[in-house]
Amino acid sequence: MIWRGKQLPRAKRTFSPQFREEAVKLVIEGSRPIATVARELGIGEGTLGNWVAAYRREHASDEPALNVSERERLRQLEREARELRMENEFLKKAAAYFARDHR
Repeated sequence: MIWRGKQLPRAKRTFSPQFREEAVKLVIEGSRPIATVARELGIGEGTLGNWVAAYRREHASDEPALNVSERERLRQLEREARELRMENEFLKKAAAYFARDHR
């Protein structure tokens, strides 16, 4: 809110533990983006992101271990991500080289 050219501080909003828990569950259990859930609930993305991060830290040991096929799939995806990053870097360098060469 602006008054006479000055930014007034926003009143700090407080949320009940139940509200926080439900908001985090929408993100975690629903596999929904934090930004979408925050927009729907009318809260800041950073606020909800902090709640989700705290929940994940507190419940890190609750997650079940990956089985053999999930571990293999994870390795494949990590390998693919590494290759794509390398290709992307190469393409950036090539684009810079050709952009510089044609001047």
